[in-house]
Amino acid sequence: GILAATYFYVYTVMQVPTGILVDTLGPRRILLLGGLVSGGGSLLFGLAPNLDLALLGRTMIGLGVSVTFIAMLKIIALSFEDRRFASVVGVCMLLGNMGSVLAGAPLSWLAQLIGWRSIFIGVAAVSVMLGVGCWRWVLDRPTRPGSVLAAATDRPRFDRTIVLNGLLSVLRNPATWPLVCINFGISGSFFAFAGLWVTPFLTQAHGMSRATATNHLSLYFAGFAIGCLLIGTLSDRLRLRKPVLIFTSHAYLGIWLVWLTVRGLPLSVSYGLIAAMGLLTASFTLTWACAKEVNPPLLSGMSTSVINMGGFLAGAILQPLVGWVMDQRWQGGIGAGGARIYSADDFHAGLLLLAGTAAFGALATWVIKETHCRNIWQEAHSELKNK
Repeated sequence: GILAATYFYVYTVMQVPTGILVDTLGPRRILLLGGLVSGGGSLLFGLAPNLDLALLGRTMIGLGVSVTFIAMLKIIALSFEDRRFASVVGVCMLLGNMGSVLAGAPLSWLAQLIGWRSIFIGVAAVSVMLGVGCWRWVLDRPTRPGSVLAAATDRPRFDRTIVLNGLLSVLRNPATWPLVCINFGISGSFFAFAGLWVTPFLTQAHGMSRATATNHLSLYFAGFAIGCLLIGTLSDRLRLRKPVLIFTSHAYLGIWLVWLTVRGLPLSVSYGLIAAMGLLTASFTLTWACAKEVNPPLLSGMSTSVINMGGFLAGAILQPLVGWVMDQRWQGGIGAGGARIYSADDFHAGLLLLAGTAAFGALATWVIKETHCRNIWQEAHSELKNK
């Protein structure tokens, strides 16, 4: 749990600094640096002879990739209209999560064929090439005609006073924090479950083979990837954020309750549940669109990074915490290689923690501001001044 969560620790810490950097220096430089650092971390992880160096490599990977997503959101904000933001983010998430689909059953097969170390070394080379490609082709300046961002500056620049005031503006905005809570609850439970515990849960608590469990994991990420596109597009088409978030987050919570209360599910049912869970998990992606729409347009990087920090903070806390809760209930079972074997009751305690976190996120959906897919910051700011 600690080794897996190391990635989330540094990712969480880097969210706000990344938002500041992409708003002031532009995404191009940041993406190059991120590709180089994550590539070096992946290489170190693949070659690590002990746990200490593996932890360092994992930390470098988290540091390098922590800049990528916020930079992507900034590029989308610069290049597309507000009413298309969630749809374009959905397309990008669909493409990005194809990698997560490959990280299930196909990657498990490849790891058995060539070894996990070779995979990390290969990923290191790809990371560096992607960083260089971003330096070569990514634009720092707005490409959307008439954008309010386009008139703000010809070149990205860093001014500490402007940066501090901008960040404080986002943090002091009461409309920001419900979105942080939604991201914390929904994406945090997703990162902890899909990122670490789903395969052990299915193999040890439900008696599935490892191949079947990794098929479930691939289906989870496939559902999530498709959900990002469908939910983002649906929200943009309806011109609504709040009702979509309320419905999907509560349905997501309902599936958690099924996992907690029903055992011995037929494979067809468990496959359907995990696919639906992935699909509904994607609802948290709407919080990035909402964050951009309730804060000043020029601060889209900072606002989305603050929201994103909530989910990764939850992932960093929950991954080892679930393991700790299960360790308290562990009944002494030992498997091959000395690994602990947990019972269904042990997993129940850990999953109860994740379900509670998901419930926290679902409750927060009731207090967000409806934006109707447009930036309402100026209106809300004027209304607050009048009061």
